[in-house]
Amino acid sequence: MTASRRASRGFTLIELMIVIAIVGILAAIALPSYRSYVQRGNRADARSTLLEAAQHMERQYSIRNEYVASLPARLQVSPAGSDAGAQRYDLTVEVSTTAYTLTAAPVQSDSNCGTLTLLNTGKKGSTYGSVAECWK
Repeated sequence: MTASRRASRGFTLIELMIVIAIVGILAAIALPSYRSYVQRGNRADARSTLLEAAQHMERQYSIRNEYVASLPARLQVSPAGSDAGAQRYDLTVEVSTTAYTLTAAPVQSDSNCGTLTLLNTGKKGSTYGSVAECWK
């Protein structure tokens, strides 16, 4: 009876190493996919904020007949979640009386698209990736 008790006591070292290897492989596959998902979400926040800022600029132009160089404080790109206060993009505006350029520069590296821009004409741009891919 003591021989059967030893056989059913636990896992062998090889079994544990196999489980650890499987978990490591799954983590290596899942982590880049998760990071890409988070980056796309942050980029979507930046795009929507740029479009909202453009609406603000056009409203100011219709009121004053010129663009203003300031944006409301609520126009800050920060994702929802546990670190909702963390700013992911720096929003800047360059203004002349008849034109503006809105820019959303990532705080952390975004090697797929980089900085997103929006002109008063509606033209969209990105530093690295294609405009169609980065603005979809």
